[in-house]
Amino acid sequence: MKNAFQILTTIIALIFTNSIFAQKSEPRFMFRLYEDNDFFNIRGIGTDEAYSNGTRFDLFYTKKHDSHFFVDRLLPKAGDSTINVFGWGFAQLMVTPRDITKTEFQPDDYPFAGSLYITHTLYSYNPVKKYDFQTEIIAGVRGPAALAKQTQTLMHRIINDKIPRGWDNQLDNTAIFNINFTAEKEVFHFQKFIEVMAGGRVTLGNMYNSVTMYPMVRIGKFSPYFQGFLNQYGSKSSRFKKFQAYFIFKPEGSYILTNKLMNGEVNSSKTDVYQNSIRNWFAEISYGAVITKGNFGISYNQKVASAYKKGLYRHSVGNLSLYYNW
Repeated sequence: MKNAFQILTTIIALIFTNSIFAQKSEPRFMFRLYEDNDFFNIRGIGTDEAYSNGTRFDLFYTKKHDSHFFVDRLLPKAGDSTINVFGWGFAQLMVTPRDITKTEFQPDDYPFAGSLYITHTLYSYNPVKKYDFQTEIIAGVRGPAALAKQTQTLMHRIINDKIPRGWDNQLDNTAIFNINFTAEKEVFHFQKFIEVMAGGRVTLGNMYNSVTMYPMVRIGKFSPYFQGFLNQYGSKSSRFKKFQAYFIFKPEGSYILTNKLMNGEVNSSKTDVYQNSIRNWFAEISYGAVITKGNFGISYNQKVASAYKKGLYRHSVGNLSLYYNW
């Protein structure tokens, strides 16, 4: 009888262990198309100014074994019970003044500026202790080499919008490199309907240097936040919710020391006309919703931000993202 009991408990332990490892490996991949644009606005008033556009493509994935990539071994993990999600992507960002048809330099507005870079990420979630570490490495270029002029001109021709004329005055070429680190911890939850997290982010490099603090609230029907990044945006696995619909609210407060998309030399004059003009204290509120069905997901967020530079205007940008898990 004792041997039978030992065999039974061993089988149960194996099933439980396999369940945990299976949970970590499902789903394996997720593609994300991410689009920031100030034309997206729930008030119906689109603009083309300040931080005007950000397009990003990402492939996220999990591994059944430890990563052999030496960079991944250096990135912080959230303990022993982590769900580690890796990612590669590329992004293009652009900033413009309010009147993009002027050919002359506009020193009293936001600059013309573009950046193009690749990203490598590790999002490490601890579902037991309910915290995570998110690390993002950025490497690329700011300036004419980022091709923001060509992208904006092409898109405006396609939609028959006004053609930008001032890109000869954009910030000049410079290499950019940044490491962005975020940590989040659950502080409250109510059943499976409300989750509240507290988070902080530090960015270091020659693109951004900043410190940010924020709470984040999720309300609705969702998979638990710390079961991993991929499962927040869809899954075919029976272990996670196949249908999710929830709201997100996230106010942020930041102290920004440098921002290469706002400061630097103008390409046409090689003068530091934008140096030291950013606002150090910065606030942003984002709110929106996520809907997933099976391995498809879609999210929309509206971001309302204070002015990025001293003496200029605040700004609103919408984000539309599409997700596909497999």
